[in-house]
Amino acid sequence: MKKDLIKKIIIGLIFSLVISSITLLFYRKIWPSLFAFGLSLSVFFVYEYLKEYFKTSARIKKIEDVFPDFLQLMSSNLRAGMTIDRAMLLSSRPEFAPLDEEILKTGRDITIGKNIDRALLGLAKRIGSSKIDKIIFLIISGIRSGGDLAILLEQTSRGLRDRSILEKKAASSILMYVIFIFLAVSIFAPALFSLSNVLVTVLTNIFSGLPDIQNTNINLPFSLSKINISTTFVFYFSIFFMITIDILAAMVLGLVNKGEERQGLKFLPILIVLSLTVFFLTRIIVGNFVGSLF
Repeated sequence: MKKDLIKKIIIGLIFSLVISSITLLFYRKIWPSLFAFGLSLSVFFVYEYLKEYFKTSARIKKIEDVFPDFLQLMSSNLRAGMTIDRAMLLSSRPEFAPLDEEILKTGRDITIGKNIDRALLGLAKRIGSSKIDKIIFLIISGIRSGGDLAILLEQTSRGLRDRSILEKKAASSILMYVIFIFLAVSIFAPALFSLSNVLVTVLTNIFSGLPDIQNTNINLPFSLSKINISTTFVFYFSIFFMITIDILAAMVLGLVNKGEERQGLKFLPILIVLSLTVFFLTRIIVGNFVGSLF
């Protein structure tokens, strides 16, 4: 584990040094290079963290999907008269991967004399799922109370399947909200930002060509003044605000769709690419159209 961490740190430093060196060649100044080094290093470690997080989440999701089948199979083995350790070992199937490895470890722990409560708690700790933690504690409580473990496992398996069906129904019912948020952030908002950029550019060009009203004797029902806002500022403000909206929208999508904000960060690259593409395309098309008119 430490070797992997050291390897990632070295790769991150090399990546950041390359980016900062390229920045130094372009700007010929040390401060942009230092800023690029810090930013690239931060982006690299955030990427590594998110990659590891999504890898762990995918593993937990696979285990949660097959856990009801494992409980059902173990219940059938217990009804056949097997001991708990034997029933658990025979419930391991290759199609349950990666749960099968954890089942074998737990079965071996029970076989060599480890307390069943501690073995099951170790199973829950290695899996790292809050849903399975509750199921393991329920099973341990059933064992301590002297209940029929086969019936308990069968009922738990049935309850997990019912809950999975409800979660799928809930996900389908909120699909329209997810689509609306996705379209609003990646299509509509960038288009509006692009139109505002074109509008500011056109008005700046028009007002810059007008004579100074203060030096004339013309009385107008309204006053015209020079636009003090910079088009460059509006451009970079639009880019910054779009990326900020994309980050917040990705977290909202994760919360609505998966029940956890970090799960939505996998949509972030798609949102950023789409929103920037729509922004620049709309800016070019509308800018050329308005430019031909004026």
